[in-house]
Amino acid sequence: MSDRDSAGRTVLLTGFPNTLLARRMLRKILENEPTARVLCLSPEASVESAEEELVAMPRALGERAEVIRGDTADMDLGLSGKAFLELAASVDVIHHCATASYAGIKRDQAERVNVTGAGEILELAEASDRLQQLIFWSSALVSGKREGRVSESELVRPPAFPSVVEETRYRAEHVVREAMDHVPTTVLRPSMIVGDSQTGEIDRMEGPYLLILLMLSSPVDLRVPLPGRGDVPLNIVPIDYVVDAGYAIASDPRSIGRTFHLVDEAPPTARRIFELIAEAAGRPGPVGSLPTQVATALLRTPGLERFSHIPRAFLEQLATEVIYDARNARELLAGTGIECPKAASYLTVMVDYVRSQQQQKANARRSTHVVDDLDDPLG
Repeated sequence: MSDRDSAGRTVLLTGFPNTLLARRMLRKILENEPTARVLCLSPEASVESAEEELVAMPRALGERAEVIRGDTADMDLGLSGKAFLELAASVDVIHHCATASYAGIKRDQAERVNVTGAGEILELAEASDRLQQLIFWSSALVSGKREGRVSESELVRPPAFPSVVEETRYRAEHVVREAMDHVPTTVLRPSMIVGDSQTGEIDRMEGPYLLILLMLSSPVDLRVPLPGRGDVPLNIVPIDYVVDAGYAIASDPRSIGRTFHLVDEAPPTARRIFELIAEAAGRPGPVGSLPTQVATALLRTPGLERFSHIPRAFLEQLATEVIYDARNARELLAGTGIECPKAASYLTVMVDYVRSQQQQKANARRSTHVVDDLDDPLG
């Protein structure tokens, strides 16, 4: 966007503070648009933590953000009819980051947050006379179990989905794309998001982090088999790249009406990622591999019980040979200096982050035990 287009904009942000993506996007918008006002739509249960997040920000940023009580999956976003119309009349840009993507979610909840939520946000966009852009944060994983090359311009229903997360996100994007002829929309599709490439920060230990936890929790000399084939590309992207690239693309007027894959265009194989994780964890590299259906079962080998906690959807990702074409993203990022870092440059950071989180939990448990002992001198 030009300075003229971005001056004094009112941005609606969903998913705050419950997703790292929304928290990072809030800061990105406020830092790059000094006159922007951001309205953060937060469900009642998250309002207090949302307001605490704003207070913790530098005052010059936090004072330009406001928390609105509401829910993307409720009728009129959970607002009164008057408040909904006032919001529609004031919003210039919508960043829809709210999503249910965690493993094990129930179907009805995934449908409510992902599909119904997309529909409600679309209704707001259609009710706004001044809306410049709806930025819809989807996922490259809407391709499900499709194999081969997946282009940005298409949304083809795959033969199957690993879980209800991918299925409902596919359906949500379908709802939004149906309205792209009259709603100015940019669709962003990151692949599997991991933590910050510099700090390792992530909001949930899922995906590759479960492999890291498995490694760190296994005996030092145990050679862990690779779950899945190992020879297929595993496309992961750090959150800082996703936010930087997504913001830059969405800020370009050429992005409206188009879809963009935010991916690693030269992804390493699953085996290579496993080897890098093992090296960073100080463990021996993987030996052999396990078929997906075997890896999802509870392994009896001592030290490998945690394999049973790795979701089937992630294991099937390790066995799906898919390449995400990113020519649209490449076009709009040309000359920006924004590039996806190579996995080898940040996997050690991810391992260090998980290790530090484990240590903090261990210290907290020890502190609790000390307090309990002091409270009960008789033991």
